[in-house]
Amino acid sequence: MSDNQLTRFMGGSPAWVLIRLVILSVVVGVILSALGLDPLNILQSLERLVRNLFSFSFEAIERLWRYFLLGAVIVIPLWLILRFARGNR
Repeated sequence: MSDNQLTRFMGGSPAWVLIRLVILSVVVGVILSALGLDPLNILQSLERLVRNLFSFSFEAIERLWRYFLLGAVIVIPLWLILRFARGNR
């Protein structure tokens, strides 16, 4: 391949494309590491990630349910009182 064909194939200067790919790989690696993925045990890491997300969703639902109950203790009785008060008019 000539220099012009290589530049066209890579989408720019090969050196700059290589630098951008290295930087992008590091950024994606940091994100995947934050999600708990490990390149040496990728399948186990993905399984652990799915389990953690599944567990997190149930914890979020439980938290949401508790907030609902806490608010309903106040909101439902007040709503009933207001409905009965308006019904007598």
